[in-house]
Amino acid sequence: MSSLLLLLDDIATIMDDVAVMSKMAAKKTAGVLGDDLALNAQQVSGVRAERELPVVWSVAKGSFVNKVILVPLALAISVFAPWLINPLLMLGGLFLCYEGVEKVMHSIQHKKAKTAQEAATQLALTEAQLHSMEKDKIKGAIRTDFILSAEIIVISLGTVAAAAFVTKVSVLTVIAIAMTVGCMAWWH
Repeated sequence: MSSLLLLLDDIATIMDDVAVMSKMAAKKTAGVLGDDLALNAQQVSGVRAERELPVVWSVAKGSFVNKVILVPLALAISVFAPWLINPLLMLGGLFLCYEGVEKVMHSIQHKKAKTAQEAATQLALTEAQLHSMEKDKIKGAIRTDFILSAEIIVISLGTVAAAAFVTKVSVLTVIAIAMTVGCMAWWH
């Protein structure tokens, strides 16, 4: 009986460590998570109302796939090449800068409609063009989610760097699930 109580005490201690470290990691990644929410929401704006939920669901599935790739990759890097974490963070930041400049250039180069007739002409897209535009928006949202999720996972990994491997796995899993579910709930 005492061994069962000791086991339960050990489990409770691990769960407490995971909760505390997850909270710390969430605080450290809040800024990047805010960017993730804003950028991905912008990526899926302009989609027809009846297609919003399918688009959000497609992005959510892609986001979960991103996390399934990123969490084990981050754990492997922490074990085999921990020196690689800072360069990866810098590369992610550079990519986000590139995307920001690309968005600014796109808004400058594409003129807005000056008359109602021009606006109607721009909105008169075929069903195939709408489907293609939707697919492009989903791909863009998933790509941006991948980069931002990588940043969040690596920052979270830095928070739990000194923890036991099981705690690292647990914290990264909690953060990955929470950020994906949170983003999807916020969009809807």
